[in-house]
Amino acid sequence: MNALEALQYRTSSPRLMDPEPTPDQLDHLFRAAVRAADHGLLRPWRFLVIRGQARSRLGELLVAAAKQENPEISVAEADKLAAKPHRAPLIIVTVACPTPHPKIPELEQILSAAAASQNMINAAFALDLGVIWRTGSPAYQSIVTQGLGLEESEKIIGFLYLGTKAGPEKPRPETNYSDLVSEWGQNG
Repeated sequence: MNALEALQYRTSSPRLMDPEPTPDQLDHLFRAAVRAADHGLLRPWRFLVIRGQARSRLGELLVAAAKQENPEISVAEADKLAAKPHRAPLIIVTVACPTPHPKIPELEQILSAAAASQNMINAAFALDLGVIWRTGSPAYQSIVTQGLGLEESEKIIGFLYLGTKAGPEKPRPETNYSDLVSEWGQNG
């Protein structure tokens, strides 16, 4: 698949199964990630790879965070949360690692980490891997961020669930962008 096809036709794959991406495929994903727009070449990101039994440990963090928000969470809800990381054989957590810089604001560094994630999901699509970018409230809860070993200044950008596509692809959404584009400054 060429780059334009990957960019223009990419869709998320919510249903994933084994096998997980190969080491060679992961190498391609991370090589794509580090080519993200990065003002000042700060590389204000890092990645956590979660697979195997580590997915169960992530599930435990999700349950603990939910119980902190709602101590009355049901057993069924807790079991559902604990199972979420098992929806894919491999998860990559993108972590923004902004550092104080006189010319590059924190927001630009966080956006750069998001661009690295986008590069990875485009590369995954080009490699015919299934991938979906998930966040949700756990990405912002201290139990999860601390449990994953993040520093106080770091932020989770997303959980990239990766694997082999299971089931039919989602229909591609309409790509009409005309309502999103306008000329500025041409009329006075």
